[in-house]
Amino acid sequence: METLFIPTETDIKRWVKEAMQEYMADHVPAQNNDHIGQDLFNRKEIAKFLRVSLVTLTDWMKRGLPSHKQGGRIYFDKKEVLDYIKKNSSGSTRRSRRCESDQSRSALASCRYLHGRDDE
Repeated sequence: METLFIPTETDIKRWVKEAMQEYMADHVPAQNNDHIGQDLFNRKEIAKFLRVSLVTLTDWMKRGLPSHKQGGRIYFDKKEVLDYIKKNSSGSTRRSRRCESDQSRSALASCRYLHGRDDE
């Protein structure tokens, strides 16, 4: 006669946990989390650091400012943001003219900062 095995709740939880770990190991790429917790900013913090409004920050994000979503929140790596700004602050005359024609003083300061002309 064959013995019938009835799993307990603990058995089922363990199996689900093992299956999820296996799936995650096979399907989710490993992330380099060496920098997690170091120089990470939320939206308000990075906007304050860059001296821009949240609206400007959102515009920059649409234009490619690097950000990371985790747990439904957006975080910015300080080094990535500064590298992006340096890379994109070549001072394009077309972009500079558009920024300088803006009437808003804070927007002008933001554009100057983004384009590496913070001293003006």
